Amino acid sequence: MRKAIYPGSFDPITNGHIDIISRASKLFDEVIVLLAVNPSKECRFTIEERLAMLKVATKQFNNVKVDFYPGLTIQYARKVGAVALIRGLRVVSDFEYEWALSAANEFIDKDIEMVFLMAHREMTFISSSSIDELYRSGVDISPLVPKVVVDNYAKKYNK
Repeated sequence: MRKAIYPGSFDPITNGHIDIISRASKLFDEVIVLLAVNPSKECRFTIEERLAMLKVATKQFNNVKVDFYPGLTIQYARKVGAVALIRGLRVVSDFEYEWALSAANEFIDKDIEMVFLMAHREMTFISSSSIDELYRSGVDISPLVPKVVVDNYAKKYNK
């Protein structure tokens, strides 16, 4: 079984993430969407909230699971027998960041491949931080995120 990991902070999950998950699910027998900890990011949603949103947003994919791991993603990948880490690329700055991350991961485990999927043109401007900014500015984010995200924003900020 060819297993891949799609890691991220998913704060929140966007339709751009869903697109990458959908495409990865066609390439691998199993895809684990891994909620990973990025110590340099301050998250809007708790781990529990993000896990719940991920599970709802990915339930249509039969070969996709959701998990959480607080350590290095490459170590988790090795632990579960994954052959690849999936990463989405939107813009040139993503490439620079991912290039350095790929080198670090290769240093730890040369047997786990990095697989990069380019974002579709219409999704290149979508980022978790832009979603938050748009929502807080009163813009309808429903075309950009799964419904569960809109519902969670309403619960969190419109009490």
